[in-house]
Amino acid sequence: MEDTAAAVETPVTVSTFGVSRHPDTARLVLSSPKPPGVREEFVGVVRKAFRPRASGGGGAGRTPPARWGWALTALQTVFPVLQWGRTYNFKLFRSDVMAGLTLASLGIPQSIGYANLAKLDPQYGLCKHQYFSFVAQKQLNFLLIFPERFLHHIFCYLLCGHRQDTSVVPPLIYAVMGTSREIAIGPVAVVSLLLSSMVSKIVDPAVDPVTYRALVFTVTFLAGVFQVSFGLFRLGFLVDFLSHAAIVGFMAGAAIVIGLQQLKGLLGLSHFTNSTDVVSVIKAVCSALRDPWHPGNFLIGCSFLIFILATRFIGRRYKKLFWLSAISPLLSVILSTAAVYATRADKHGVKIIQRVHAGLNPSSASQLRLSGPYTVDCAKTAIICAVIALTEAIAVGRSFASIRGYKLDGNKEMIAMGCSNVAGSLSSCYVATGSFSRTAVNFSAGARSTVSNIVMSITVFIALELLMKSLYYTPIAVLASIILSALPGLIDIKEALSIWKVDKMDFLTCLGAFVGVLFGSVEIGLAVALAISFAKIIIQSIRPQVEVLGRLQGTNIFCSIRQYPVACRIPSVLTIRIDTSFLCFINSTFIKERIIEWIREEVETSDEKARERVQSVVLDMSNVVNIDTSGISALEEIHKELASLSIQMAIAGPGWQAIQKMKLAGVVDQVGGDWIFLTVGEAVEACVTMQKGTALEC
Repeated sequence: MEDTAAAVETPVTVSTFGVSRHPDTARLVLSSPKPPGVREEFVGVVRKAFRPRASGGGGAGRTPPARWGWALTALQTVFPVLQWGRTYNFKLFRSDVMAGLTLASLGIPQSIGYANLAKLDPQYGLCKHQYFSFVAQKQLNFLLIFPERFLHHIFCYLLCGHRQDTSVVPPLIYAVMGTSREIAIGPVAVVSLLLSSMVSKIVDPAVDPVTYRALVFTVTFLAGVFQVSFGLFRLGFLVDFLSHAAIVGFMAGAAIVIGLQQLKGLLGLSHFTNSTDVVSVIKAVCSALRDPWHPGNFLIGCSFLIFILATRFIGRRYKKLFWLSAISPLLSVILSTAAVYATRADKHGVKIIQRVHAGLNPSSASQLRLSGPYTVDCAKTAIICAVIALTEAIAVGRSFASIRGYKLDGNKEMIAMGCSNVAGSLSSCYVATGSFSRTAVNFSAGARSTVSNIVMSITVFIALELLMKSLYYTPIAVLASIILSALPGLIDIKEALSIWKVDKMDFLTCLGAFVGVLFGSVEIGLAVALAISFAKIIIQSIRPQVEVLGRLQGTNIFCSIRQYPVACRIPSVLTIRIDTSFLCFINSTFIKERIIEWIREEVETSDEKARERVQSVVLDMSNVVNIDTSGISALEEIHKELASLSIQMAIAGPGWQAIQKMKLAGVVDQVGGDWIFLTVGEAVEACVTMQKGTALEC
């Protein structure tokens, strides 16, 4: 082989090989106990999910009775507030109050805008509730001191089930169940776009708004159920199917689509398309511009967009003025509403919200469509929304947790997020998740716990209780400008360039998601990204690396001679490493043919050049964790080929499940128990010893 010809050649004898043989360690491979089966693995996952380990940090006098210990531990696992709530103090509360007030100033206008993006009336982004009014104003301190009673009031609050706010109910549930101290829960742009684009294909909101709203609540409920299931059964890996590159491309494409959708509000257009692809949107804009339109909408939208972006720049430039960028959306709503009301601009073509309903509504539980013709479509939409929402929330939570130096529990986050959305779906809320922009504001404002979410919810509620009807004159162009101001953070060009530099295949995934969302739809973009990601996995699984190994001089380390040309080949011993964790039907033929081809080339080359002939082949299977019947068949064929050439076969370091299956299939008996080794060094030493200490070249 050409690779072997390039290797460094240095004479070495058996005595200088430097390997100490340990027969007992080699026997460990064959005498290892039986690995756990599928049933044991499943039972272990379920037991870990429903019987969490007790924390060992309890002090003297605080250890619960044995019969209640498990129950208390389980409650503290589900409701972390029962742990940190007992050590909560006024100093932390003061920081959380300031953060919550700052967060509310950003959350009020954003929630209205995102409800509009989701094609829902503003009250489904911002509304009120009678029972919570009593709790918020009269018993907040009592609830903070006694978290158990807090849970009781939350339960009663949900049972009353009147019209709610996606920035009120989900944050409250997350506050008692979540593990992130900084994350801010509420509606976000990408999930709002997902809902509007996918549910609109089931029911047109302009034709049947009641059914559309009911399906949004149904999707929210199912998304919450999926998220809870992911957390309970440790299925967080499903979120990882959307790779980092796919998320970067998807977010960028979604940001552009959301921006184009806001042209309707920014230009004050009456007729617009429900499609989200860039071609349809541009056609709709060109068509609508032929009709009369009022430039005042564009002037208002652009003016306040510049104002919001300017305050954001100032806040980033001068860290102490971070609050300026946080309250700028709220100031925009207040100033624009006052200006429209004072000038009666709505009489001259400026589009305003108008549809702001006061009063109480019944619970949305009766609106859930869990059976009927729409159930399957709702479930498909829900699974996508659940995964996207979790991906964003966990990424945001982990980013800020790493800054503060604590670990975020991904499975608990899934359960908390799922319960928040289930409760929200029963109280007229749509899918909520962690918002990066609001979380950054919460962090900068000094949030120390999830109490900041509670303060934010109460503040939003009180503000809307007093100012609900004032939103009647709020111009739609301002809502569009608020959404547009949040979009630059979704487009990460620097990260896209980094992906291109590091991994071209990953960049193809990123580009596929971006183009799919931009020119197709949200689901097409996700499908393209997943298809490319899975194609990458399949290609790498079909054609895994199979490397010839050499020894680094003066050591007992064996490594690839292609990666490390200084590694020495042992001419009479061909050492091959199989770089796959699962030797199975999808790659066994490729691996078998590659190894047999190398062996034949080695034999032919040694005969032609009168070099010492290969007498042994060592298969390094330390990376092979598992094997199936196709992989076993491939090993048997390799052994037969070597036997026909009078070459001894040795196997080094097979994985736990792999060696058990090899014993059951009889491969160990065919190769010989004496030729199964724990390490490559022991296998090579045995092969060299078999050759009676002849001087070798490497």
